[in-house]
Amino acid sequence: MSHHRFLTAPGGVAAAFAIGAALLPAGAQAQENWPQKPVTIVVPFPAGGMTDLLARRIARDMQAESRQPFVVDNRAGASGQIGSEIVARANPDGYTLLVTATHHVINPAVRPRLPYNASKDFTPIALLATTPNVLVVNNNVPVSNLQEFLAYAKKQKEGLSFGSSSIGGATHMSGELLRLMTNTPLTHIPYKGAAPALSDLLGGQIPALFHDVMTMAPYVKDGKVKAIGVTSARRSEALPNVPTIAEQGVPGYEATTWIGFYGPANLPRPLVERLNRDAVRSMNTADSKANLAQSGTTPGTLNAEQFGAFVQSELAKWKRVALEANVKVD
Repeated sequence: MSHHRFLTAPGGVAAAFAIGAALLPAGAQAQENWPQKPVTIVVPFPAGGMTDLLARRIARDMQAESRQPFVVDNRAGASGQIGSEIVARANPDGYTLLVTATHHVINPAVRPRLPYNASKDFTPIALLATTPNVLVVNNNVPVSNLQEFLAYAKKQKEGLSFGSSSIGGATHMSGELLRLMTNTPLTHIPYKGAAPALSDLLGGQIPALFHDVMTMAPYVKDGKVKAIGVTSARRSEALPNVPTIAEQGVPGYEATTWIGFYGPANLPRPLVERLNRDAVRSMNTADSKANLAQSGTTPGTLNAEQFGAFVQSELAKWKRVALEANVKVD
């Protein structure tokens, strides 16, 4: 199989990022006065995770600037679908917004019955941050780099098992992409959350795990697990000595976890651009960058149009991977 077939689609998909017709003067006037009342940022996951923390950071900064309350509303459940549907059905007036993770572009590929269209029912606003995942193995697995890992997996009768925190999440799909691009027998073991998956890896019940760098860096540094490779195109600042999967013989391999900021479809363009500027500025303050760097996370810098093109390319990429890997969630 060609190593290049899963590369993210080029920027030509920007045309797919069409936002509404020209604004009426009254609409433009309303944007200048926005916000006149509290703004709700829906996070479709529980409080305390990375998505929630980034949403709270931009909410705090936007509230300080606008002098109106920005409220984070955690609506967890169904892999992000419940909260996302609320925003898909909201008025495009800037008072109901969404911060969500990579599930947003993977769910349409693996869940045939979503209550919204991820491509058409949202306005992409900004990329908040990206963080790589990392492939780690239990210390008893006799491998120390990717080529040894792939050779070892090919020797196992049933293939090699790898764990992840859920079916169809970014960590699961990192493993499926590796399986497809290297033609290696890897079998996914889904867990309900990251903690039980990590516990079974440390206990030796599973040999390998894909997990985000933020969570795994301390375990790698303490020698509790062996890191085989990071999933990003470049090495992670949190684990600078761990090579990427791409540089270990799988060119074009990339599968990161990223957090995006969205509104309902047809959000007026001036408001989209204002929200993009505010969100990017919030993520790139000295304080924010230092905070993110500790966990191997990179702040986003894309403008709204670039982010819209990126979202469309990710939707297409994971659709291809899910189809080839035959990943479905009922």
